[in-house]
Amino acid sequence: MPGSAILIAASGSGAAMPHKAVIERGFKGKVYQTHAAATRDLMRIGGKDVEGAYVVSGPVVVPEQLPDNHPSKKLALDFVQKYEKAYGAGSRNQFAGHGYDAMVVLEKAVPMALKKAKPGTPAFRTALRDAFENMGRTVLAHGVLNWTHDDHWGYTNETGVVLKVVNGDWKVE
Repeated sequence: MPGSAILIAASGSGAAMPHKAVIERGFKGKVYQTHAAATRDLMRIGGKDVEGAYVVSGPVVVPEQLPDNHPSKKLALDFVQKYEKAYGAGSRNQFAGHGYDAMVVLEKAVPMALKKAKPGTPAFRTALRDAFENMGRTVLAHGVLNWTHDDHWGYTNETGVVLKVVNGDWKVE
């Protein structure tokens, strides 16, 4: 059916299997994948069947394709350089990028919490939560975060990128 689309919600290599299945059954519409599918395994397992797929991701997967003025480009490139030095070219992935970002957040919030309470106490846990909610706009490798008391999701509209599988690789759309 022209104009049809499907969303597959799966992670890593598991995202390729349902994708392949709908293509093998003749689906001709657009196929969208979630953030969890933004791994090289999607293309390794899915092969030609995932060509043209759209995947929403944080910028950490493709920092080289970001414009120079993208807020996350510098940190995303730093993550990729360090990660691929340790684990090999092409090993970057959004899951490891979240670990990198967790350290960025902790390096900002923990000193704020330490000014108010001693680690290991209920007061410190409260102070850490308060620090997260009040640390303001924080640029990460995966996007821009701005947690508040009322918004624990926190990612701003500057965060996501849409990727398309083109010739077995990611292309920012």
